[in-house]
Amino acid sequence: MGIVKISDLMHENLRLAGNALSRSINAQAEHWMRVGMLTEMHPDLDYRDICQMLIRAELAGGLDIAAAVSDQAAKPNIGSKAASTAAPKTAGH
Repeated sequence: MGIVKISDLMHENLRLAGNALSRSINAQAEHWMRVGMLTEMHPDLDYRDICQMLIRAELAGGLDIAAAVSDQAAKPNIGSKAASTAAPKTAGH
């Protein structure tokens, strides 16, 4: 675990969103980081697809970025949305 410095405005945004969604500030920040990371890795997916991917990963034991990246590298790039929505391989947190 480490410390990440963020602006006061971002901290306030996290607090407001976290309160609205019944999450702690840290849980809200982690959610936004996961969604942002997966959005960068899968720019063809929308928010609903990303959330479904996170749920599938959680059911399988948690999101493992190293396994997800290696899975993407092993898949042929066929440009199909269906191929990119497969749940990433997971491992414990």
